[in-house]
Amino acid sequence: MSDTATTASSVLEERAIRKVTWRLIPFLMLLYFVAFLDRINVGFAALTMNKDVGLTPQMFGLGSGIFFVGYFLFEVPSTVILHKVGARFWIGRVMITWGLVSVAMAFTRGPISFYVLRFLLGLAEAGFFPGIILYLSYWFPSNHRSGVTAMFMAAAPAAGFIGSPVSGALMELNGLLGLRGWQWLFLLEGIPALVLGFITFRFLTDRPAVASWLTADERDWLSSAIEQEQAGIKDPRRHSAWRALADWKVLALSLAYFGTSAGLYTIGFWAPMIVKGLGFSVFNVGLLVAIPNLIAVVGMVLWSRNSDRTGERYWHAAIACLIGAVGMALAAQAGSSAFLAIAGLSLTAFGVSAAKPPLWCLPTTFFAGTAAAASIGLINSLGTLGGFAGPYMIGSTQGTSGNYTRGLYLVGGTLIVSAITIIIMRLVVARGDVE
Repeated sequence: MSDTATTASSVLEERAIRKVTWRLIPFLMLLYFVAFLDRINVGFAALTMNKDVGLTPQMFGLGSGIFFVGYFLFEVPSTVILHKVGARFWIGRVMITWGLVSVAMAFTRGPISFYVLRFLLGLAEAGFFPGIILYLSYWFPSNHRSGVTAMFMAAAPAAGFIGSPVSGALMELNGLLGLRGWQWLFLLEGIPALVLGFITFRFLTDRPAVASWLTADERDWLSSAIEQEQAGIKDPRRHSAWRALADWKVLALSLAYFGTSAGLYTIGFWAPMIVKGLGFSVFNVGLLVAIPNLIAVVGMVLWSRNSDRTGERYWHAAIACLIGAVGMALAAQAGSSAFLAIAGLSLTAFGVSAAKPPLWCLPTTFFAGTAAAASIGLINSLGTLGGFAGPYMIGSTQGTSGNYTRGLYLVGGTLIVSAITIIIMRLVVARGDVE
């Protein structure tokens, strides 16, 4: 290929990627922002809801985490359905369903209704996150994928950064129209999912080939680039959903993802309670909990850009997990020091957030088609059970003492296991002799 042709191809690639990024990523970030806020706002609601409806720390930990049981059960089928029917319809359906359940959380009356609604919320939202990860693989070649995945996933800590002060402020509506502050929280933060679900039906485009907002040469280049990548996965087993579900690499990635989920949702569900225990008001808790999430947003984007620039995934994920484990240990030793607690939570928020985009670049290097959908769904469903284990470990070890030390160490241990798993996987894959 001549220098002129190479330059023209590079310009076309840059133009197409830039246009797709600006069209899709801000909207997908908004969807994930709302999704994550609806998952973790229960942490702020708990500041007064637990007493109102009679939830002990153990009950709250169980109910917070039971979301992931419903999520687990429908994750793989939901992701495969998205691959078959298209993201535009399926993501819109998911959002409307979870929006309805999120609003219903305002009518929690006791432990049983809390458990049931959290379970249903997980069931409703199943398939959203892995579906978006799969959807990004339809639009972005692998050398661009970690960076755009990080941009999309930055919405999770952004939900903590922006949503924490907002949630704290909504809690101040206590008594308005006869509703408690936590009820207003669920009502006003659940409605956006309903609205965005209907917008999704019209805004998203399923595949590059039917994107009328791209020029013909941009559509052709993008479709060709994605097809060539998938064609490079020549082993037919890598296209089979059942083969993918039994593949050792899927199980290894699930274990690696487990620790990052345990850390992420420990921050999401328990950080408000941990900071509140240091003597701060509800509103100030919102401001302080925003700090770790801001650090996570900036850090994960920069970390993932470096992963794309170098083309390296494994060490970026493993080192980030170890940083998260160090953060958990620091938070466990913080005692009455707000500075050490926020510093530890910040390191953890950065570590667990930065590890995820490089990890999510790996499944589509091994699998394509329905196998990619199934493997991404299973990795997320098994790995996200860490979102049940982490919060539950904190609640079950806290008792009535308000001491989070043991639980934080346990969650930190899951991050160390994740790091070791990723390193071992890297060494085995490098040998090239293990299927």
